[in-house]
Amino acid sequence: MEKAINRQKVLLDHLKPSSSVYGNESSLTASACLAGDSAAYHRTSVFGDDVVIVAAYRTALCKSKRGGFKDTLPDDLLAPVLKAVIEKTNVNPSEVGDIVVGTVLAPGSQRASECRMAAFYAGFPETVPVRTVNRQCSSGLQAVADVAAAIRAGFYDIGIGAGLESMTTNPMAWDGSVNPKVKMFEQAQNCLLPMGVTSENVAHRFGVSRKEQDQAAVESHRRAAAATASGKFKDEIIPVSTKLVDPKTDVEKPVTISVDDGIRPNTTVSDLGKLKPVFKKDGTTTAGNSSQVSDGAGAVLLMKRSVAMQKGLPILGVFRTFAAVGVDPAIMGVGPAVAIPAAVKAAGLELGDVDLFEINEAFASQFVYCRNKLELDPEKINVNGGAMALGHPLGATGARCVATLLHEMKRRGKDCRFGVVSMCIGTGMGAAAVFERGDGVDELCNARKVDNNLVLLSKDAR
Repeated sequence: MEKAINRQKVLLDHLKPSSSVYGNESSLTASACLAGDSAAYHRTSVFGDDVVIVAAYRTALCKSKRGGFKDTLPDDLLAPVLKAVIEKTNVNPSEVGDIVVGTVLAPGSQRASECRMAAFYAGFPETVPVRTVNRQCSSGLQAVADVAAAIRAGFYDIGIGAGLESMTTNPMAWDGSVNPKVKMFEQAQNCLLPMGVTSENVAHRFGVSRKEQDQAAVESHRRAAAATASGKFKDEIIPVSTKLVDPKTDVEKPVTISVDDGIRPNTTVSDLGKLKPVFKKDGTTTAGNSSQVSDGAGAVLLMKRSVAMQKGLPILGVFRTFAAVGVDPAIMGVGPAVAIPAAVKAAGLELGDVDLFEINEAFASQFVYCRNKLELDPEKINVNGGAMALGHPLGATGARCVATLLHEMKRRGKDCRFGVVSMCIGTGMGAAAVFERGDGVDELCNARKVDNNLVLLSKDAR
C-alpha cells in the first residue's frame, strides 16, 4: 500500500497547477485506495514475478514388488518425467537453476547420486545441480515449495520440483538401534509408532467407524477407475519403457507402463468388510482402507511468470502458498486438518473459496477425519480417486498430487479457480499448498463483494 501511495504522490506532482497561477496551495493529495483487500487472495508481488507451473507430469503408480515397476531401478523411474517436462515445453535444460527431488526411504547419499544420474539420463548438462529433500510423505510437495521459494527469492528463474520412490527397492525399515533416551519423552517415542497404529488412534479418538473407512476406500477406487476409463490420467502420465522379469525363469520382457495398476474397480464395502484389521486385534484399519505401497515418480516445472510469457508457454497453474505444521505424532494423520487452514489463510482465502482438494489418503481413518473436521464437500476432494486406489509412493506423492490437481483444474476451466494439495506426515506433521488455475488470475471472479455505493479506484472490488 505504501508503494501505491508513493506512486500517487509522484503522479500528483505532475498534475499540480503552476504556483504562478494558483499559488502554492493544492487540493490534490494522495490517499489509500478504498478497494483495499478487494481480491480473494493477496497479491503480494508484481504480476510478472508470480511463480507459475508450466508442466506437471508423473509416471503411472504401480504396486510395490509385484507391479509394473518391480524390476525398474529408481533412477530409471525419475529420468522419464524429468525429460518430459523439458521436451514438452521446449525449455533449454541448461536454463534450469536447480532440480529438487523429494524422496524418503533410500539412503540419503545413494539416492542423491541416483537423482543426479537420472538428470544426466534425461539430457540435463553437468551445469544443472540436483539435490534431494526429505519431509516424509510430503517430500514431493516440499520439493515444489522449495523451488517456488527459491524462484521468489531470486536464486534462479526456472526450477524443477520432483518426487521419487521405489518401495520395491527401498522398503520401509528402521536402520540401526534406537536411542534409549526416547523412552523418557512420550512424543519422541510416539514418532516410532507404526503408521497403522496412528491410524487406529485417529479412528478411536475421533470416532471414525469401520464402515465410514471402507466406504471412503470404495469411493476412491470407483473414482480412480472412472478417471482411468475416461482417459483423464493420460494428460499427466508419462509412459515408461522398462522391463518385467519372470521370477521363475528370469526371462526379461520389454514393456511400456502407462496405467496405474493398483485400482480395483469392483471393490465393494461388503468385500472390504471381510478383511481383518492389520495393526490392532479389534481395530478398523485394514489393507483395503489404507494407501497402497507403490513405486512411482513425478516432476513439476516452475518459473517466473515473466519468463513463461517471454517463452510463450501456456501456464498450467500459479503457486500461491505453502504451509507445514506440527501435530501430535500419535495421531499424525490429522495433519491436513491443521495445514490446510494455515495455507488457505496465508493465501488470503477461506475454505469455501477452494474449488478442488487433493488430500493424500494415507489411511481412510485420517482422510475421513480431516474431511469431516474441515466440513469439506466430498465432491470437491480427490475427484479422480486417491492413494487408497492409486497408491502412495512416499516421496513422489506430492508431485503426483500437483499434477493430478492442475490437470483437473485445467479441464474444469472457469468453474475451478483455486486448488489445494495436502497430506499428513509421519512423526506428526502436515503440509498443504494452494494453487490457482493458470488462466484464472486476472478475472478475479472470486473477489469479495463490497458496498456498491462506495466509489472505488479498483475494478477488482466489483
